[in-house]
Amino acid sequence: MLTQLSIRDVVLIEKLDLSFGAGLTVLTGETGAGKSILLDSLGLALGERAQGSIVREGAKQCSVTALFDVPADHPALAVLSELGLIPPPRGEPLVLRRTVSAEGRSRAWAGEQPIGITALKQLGKLLVEIQGQHEQMGLADPAGHLDVLDAFGQLSKENALVSTRWHSHRKALKALNQARSALEEAAREEEWLRDTVTDLETLAPVEGEEDALAARRVHLQAEERRAEAVAAALAELAPSGRRSNVPAAAVRAATRALYRLVPPGDVLAPPPGPSDESSPAFETPTTPEDHTMLEEERQHQALLQEAMEALERAELALSDAEASLSRLEAESLVDTRALEETEGRLFTLRAEARKHNIPVVELPSFLATLKVRLEALDRGNAGLIELEGQAKAARDALMEAARTLSKARGKAAARLEKAVMAELAPLKLGRAIFSAGLTSLEEGQVSERGLETAGFLIAANPGQKPQPLGRVASGGELSRLMLALKVVLAHSSPLATLIFDEVDSGVGGATASAIGSRLHRIARDLQVFAITHSPQIAALADHHIRIEKRIGQTAGGARTHTHAMALPPQERREEIARMLAGSEITDAARAAADSLMEQRPS
Repeated sequence: MLTQLSIRDVVLIEKLDLSFGAGLTVLTGETGAGKSILLDSLGLALGERAQGSIVREGAKQCSVTALFDVPADHPALAVLSELGLIPPPRGEPLVLRRTVSAEGRSRAWAGEQPIGITALKQLGKLLVEIQGQHEQMGLADPAGHLDVLDAFGQLSKENALVSTRWHSHRKALKALNQARSALEEAAREEEWLRDTVTDLETLAPVEGEEDALAARRVHLQAEERRAEAVAAALAELAPSGRRSNVPAAAVRAATRALYRLVPPGDVLAPPPGPSDESSPAFETPTTPEDHTMLEEERQHQALLQEAMEALERAELALSDAEASLSRLEAESLVDTRALEETEGRLFTLRAEARKHNIPVVELPSFLATLKVRLEALDRGNAGLIELEGQAKAARDALMEAARTLSKARGKAAARLEKAVMAELAPLKLGRAIFSAGLTSLEEGQVSERGLETAGFLIAANPGQKPQPLGRVASGGELSRLMLALKVVLAHSSPLATLIFDEVDSGVGGATASAIGSRLHRIARDLQVFAITHSPQIAALADHHIRIEKRIGQTAGGARTHTHAMALPPQERREEIARMLAGSEITDAARAAADSLMEQRPS
């Protein structure tokens, strides 16, 4: 229910803070005092349209804040969650706030969270229903009549069963249609399916095979490159496939050539030292020229010795290199067939994947999918017949539940008509006829809500054709009709707060008393607000708020403000007496006010 309303700078209201309780609250005041401003302000917080003209003159913007006490299972909290907003903590009020600038820009919040105006209006419809003479909400909207009828008839279980079976039927139909489509598609592609499945089964792709083949290919290619390098090295040492070590042979030939410099019968030895003049190879020098020649000979012999030793070492090193390369060649045997097979398998897999425009890794699952489609084709109509049977069974179950709901709705509609008609006479609508009509859907159609829609109709006078509630000519008649409906539906209403704007328009006396009595009855189940000029209604209220204009002096001159205040019992007596007597309150008016207030049910 609505617990607080704070208004800032709305038309004639500069600042107003009101608290509300349960039961029936009446708002009274002179015509033009600003009761409609109060209602318009609440409408802002509930998402109604707003214009910059609603902002009080001289202010930059207006704001309205409404606090609602809602239970944990209230549908408004579910809507907040659906909108991605955080509902208030348990025990905390739901706070709706709206601002409108003088330029007409509007913003809204739920708690501290920004919210769109459309979403705000959606929340507002779940919290408050306003019944006025010029703008009807709630029961005047035909879209909600089926919900109202089902709530009145307490048909939640029947509704839930129809909804469940409707969804089951939809699911069965979806499965059937998918199977039909798959079978038709498979039939069109049968030849391609069979050829492709045969090819893929022959290929037999394995999950992860591409990575394994690629790694093996890299390994085999590396081995091949190593063998080629070894063979090239050996070819340089022994061209044309000969294993006679050409470089080593060249070294040996060089050695033999050098040995020709050694006299026959001599062994190459280090040249004699300076004191070794007795050697047969060297004669004792006798002249300076002989000494020079002997020294040159010794140098030549030393160089020859060094060259011979170097050639000997080179021959041994080349022999070792050839031996090592030969062993490496023997160990580097390349399985060229394995490389060809690996590359052939890898390239075949990739070519098949490109043909179907999928990665190689998806080939196994692609084959499985095609096999399922082929199996469905092979099964033919057997699967379809089974699914058709399931869909038919689901529809039969749905129709059974829907017919049961329709029968219950027919009974509920009759009870609702009777109950509403019983309320019309005391409300000066005794000649009116109310009808809760049910309209069947088109032949063979069934919705999540069943086999029909509902619409509330009224014929205000005999001989008139019943019309939808919103087309009733008289605003007063419509307001009282709404009151009659609310009396009947109060116990089943999903709303907690109901506002009647001048439901007593055009009536007085006994009719006003009947209206007040019914408002009081509704207030046992709902929080009810009534904007009224009737003392009979005001006397029955649990709470009374008086709206009045006050004129104050400011620096800019006289300013008019709308003021509202909750009245204690004695002031309530004075206000009701004013409503009875007019501008001059008499003792008789006060006595009449006392009499009316004493008639208020406890």
